[in-house]
Amino acid sequence: MTDRTRAQPDIERIVRVDHAGEYGAARIYAGQLAVLGRGEKGDLLRHMQAQEKFHLDVLSGLISSRRVRPTALLPFWHLAGFALGAATAVLGERAAMACTVAVEEAIDAHYTAQIDTLDESEAPLRETLEKFRAEEQEHRDIGLANGAEQAPGYRLLSAVIKAGCGVAIRLSERI
Repeated sequence: MTDRTRAQPDIERIVRVDHAGEYGAARIYAGQLAVLGRGEKGDLLRHMQAQEKFHLDVLSGLISSRRVRPTALLPFWHLAGFALGAATAVLGERAAMACTVAVEEAIDAHYTAQIDTLDESEAPLRETLEKFRAEEQEHRDIGLANGAEQAPGYRLLSAVIKAGCGVAIRLSERI
């Protein structure tokens, strides 16, 4: 068994979970936009959603070109992502931004761990993930600059969302 053969299941897991994550992120922004899209933060949310949609399109291409089975949980993430986005938006703009910060901090750590495992044979994938990670950090910074930490119950809300992200990551890697 070659190193490439042994590494393949890890690459499949990376592509599967990242595709699921970007799908969920696009759905979170769809939920937030359903509530806040006509307000002051609408353009900002659309900007972040467009970047997530680009990430999703790239990962959808990798799902196809690498013949990776997507997670069977996509229908659940479709509903859960929208619900999380809409629910936090109903709590207000700051809560929506708190959701963005929590999700992006979880994803930043997740992408960092993945990038650290990729060797030169996966340089294009690593570069893609590094670009996506930088854009996720931009989203976190936007959330912080727009009052995320002033959301009522910020620490609790952030902890719950980060825990949910961790569960979603673990499930989407395997199922």
